[in-house]
Amino acid sequence: MYKDNPALGTNEAYVPGLTTEYVSKTYGIPIADVAKLGSAENPFGPSPKAAEVVMSARKIDNYPDWTASALREKIAEKYGYKPEQVICGAGETEIIPWIIRVFSSKGDKVLMYVPAFPIYHMVAENEGRVPVFIGMGDDLDFKWDDYIAAIKDDVRIVFLTNPHSPTGRLIPNEQIRTVCKAAKGRLVVLDEAYIHYSNTNGGMDLLKEFDNLIVLRTFSKVYGLAGLRIGFGISTPEIITPLMHIKPTWNMGQLQSAGAVAALDDDEYVKKTVEAIAEMRKYIVDEIGKMKGRYSVVGEPCSNFFLLKIEDRGLDSTTLFNELLKRGVIVKDGSVSFIGLGKRYMRIDVSLKKHMDRLLRALSEIHPVR
Repeated sequence: MYKDNPALGTNEAYVPGLTTEYVSKTYGIPIADVAKLGSAENPFGPSPKAAEVVMSARKIDNYPDWTASALREKIAEKYGYKPEQVICGAGETEIIPWIIRVFSSKGDKVLMYVPAFPIYHMVAENEGRVPVFIGMGDDLDFKWDDYIAAIKDDVRIVFLTNPHSPTGRLIPNEQIRTVCKAAKGRLVVLDEAYIHYSNTNGGMDLLKEFDNLIVLRTFSKVYGLAGLRIGFGISTPEIITPLMHIKPTWNMGQLQSAGAVAALDDDEYVKKTVEAIAEMRKYIVDEIGKMKGRYSVVGEPCSNFFLLKIEDRGLDSTTLFNELLKRGVIVKDGSVSFIGLGKRYMRIDVSLKKHMDRLLRALSEIHPVR
């Protein structure tokens, strides 16, 4: 029977962050007061330049350019590469499955840290590939010796996320070099969805050194265009060309491409967003640091989120998640959103001060069960 197809893979589904509308309706909290801290969205809304272009868009009755050539040219110009080195998709989550289908076969292994962005292993499992999970250290630090040792002959794709999700830790470029060298003929996928918030240039320049590297980025985070669904990858033409062959013909609409092209010129907006998030990140980390014995922040986050560790053994992540919801705060329950993370962690966005203060009040009000 068709339902017996082993390619159906895992029964697990991605768990997105809840909406403000749901929490407002369920708990009777004014929607403006709900702190949505579970989806890593930009609290300042979309790039103004992108919004202006999208609102005045024309020719939406015509099929778009199937290659998204205008956007590929703009991305190439922005980062110093050629258009034939760029591929665009409806978010990174559309491009990741193409990579797994093109550069691995059924039964091949795909390497990743655990915890990590769940789409990596979910797609691998559903495509008949075998995820190889490398656990992190006691403080959820990177175990690089273990990671390098796991790059064996039957591993075809190696994933890195920088900054890492859910910890927000930044991977130095020198360590990425080490992975690319160890991978040799295997493809290294460097997912830089949150790289702007690290206030570094990320690993884009490493593409000049390694022909087995593809760098992925998104417009969903710092540009505030999550609802448009735009992501892209840059690599060698030898890697991009087969990806172009497998992608859906008209996967990028006119509004997506136009909005993204405009957003790439909105450097002032990006700078404002990154600076504001950095200021609030320091604020919330410092304030949680005062809650010793109850909560702590894992490592030194360099993203627009941080990982909260529940130190008090009278609470677990699911209890805390539900108690926060009642107080109008949406976060990610680590035990639901990330395999291998367990019941002691919550991933929480850095947002506007009013939302950070609402989070702090809620955390101080929630008492553990004794």
